[in-house]
Amino acid sequence: MSRMAVETLDNESTIVNMGPQHPSTHGVINLRLQLKGEVIEAVDPNVGFLHRSIEKIAELTQYTGFIPYTDRIDYLGAMFGNMGYCMAVEKLLGVEVPRRAQYMRVIACELNRIINHLIACGTMSMDLGAFTPFLHGIREREKVNDMMEKICGARLNYNYMRFGGVSLDYMPGLDKEILAFLDRFERFLPEFNRLITGNEIFVQRLLHVGVIPKETAIHYGLGGPNLRASGVDFDVRRDYPYSVYPEFSFDVVTGGHYPGECGDSYARYMVRIDEMRQSARLVRQAVEGLPEGEYLAKVARNPVPPKGEVYSKVESVRGEMGFYLVSDGTDKPYRLKVRTSSFCAMSVMPEIGPGLMVADMTAFFGSLDVVAPEVDR
Repeated sequence: MSRMAVETLDNESTIVNMGPQHPSTHGVINLRLQLKGEVIEAVDPNVGFLHRSIEKIAELTQYTGFIPYTDRIDYLGAMFGNMGYCMAVEKLLGVEVPRRAQYMRVIACELNRIINHLIACGTMSMDLGAFTPFLHGIREREKVNDMMEKICGARLNYNYMRFGGVSLDYMPGLDKEILAFLDRFERFLPEFNRLITGNEIFVQRLLHVGVIPKETAIHYGLGGPNLRASGVDFDVRRDYPYSVYPEFSFDVVTGGHYPGECGDSYARYMVRIDEMRQSARLVRQAVEGLPEGEYLAKVARNPVPPKGEVYSKVESVRGEMGFYLVSDGTDKPYRLKVRTSSFCAMSVMPEIGPGLMVADMTAFFGSLDVVAPEVDR
């Protein structure tokens, strides 16, 4: 099919490109929309603009040297790429991570979840015409970034995890700073809700739009808030426990009790809002119970795992992020396969998109919170 910007198929239907440089796609993603007037007849996601052969690069890089690459799988949820990959290598090596490092990993990951959801909810409101909530979300995100910078020295691509722990211990007083931020953040969320969550125009743009039924969400392998908003009570942190998550109390947020329908765009938005509360709750428990001890086990700088294969997974900001790793006994992986949820979210669009208006596609796509590097890798 031709890749013209606008193409007329017949007297009634037209092909229009949404992206790859479109403000509502949040990255280089192209959606080919077949339209009849303003009603979408078909959606063809055209991916691959950001393909970097990152899995092939893993075969050419020593195990330790690949950690910074995991930041680039999902640049808004880089901690989860760090953690999932390190967990896979630790399984191969048989390394036990110190308890202090496990707590520090949980703190970093849940702060990263708050960062992502602030961006997701803020940009979603901006896509629908409300710019002020986005600025409020960015303001709070910068506060979290301040914490992350003190934790690991970076604000976006963290390179924080190491085989056997984390790269840095906490500076004195950082735990109190994190708790002070949580006190502020827990007051901010109701403020954000008053600003946009109950706004009549915002709500009407999202209610009953892009409904993904429970069975469809499971069939397409959706994960994270997109899956739970459809009423599927699944969370890797609880159902396939890892790290020290079993020691903490938190709720798995699902759709079905919000206005509108289970699995609509509003439910996906609200699940992220409520997940931020749960992340703040987890961070508070981890900081208050942070044990003393080592933050990094003794592991060779460039380890050589024995032959074998492992799969590790974490509950990333977008759902299950999995690392299938094969070792041939050398200092470089024989094969690395990364499983991401953004790719699955893109795959469901051709089924849910038809029947929506063009303006509804902006709301639907924003509610899926797709990040382009995670689609292509």
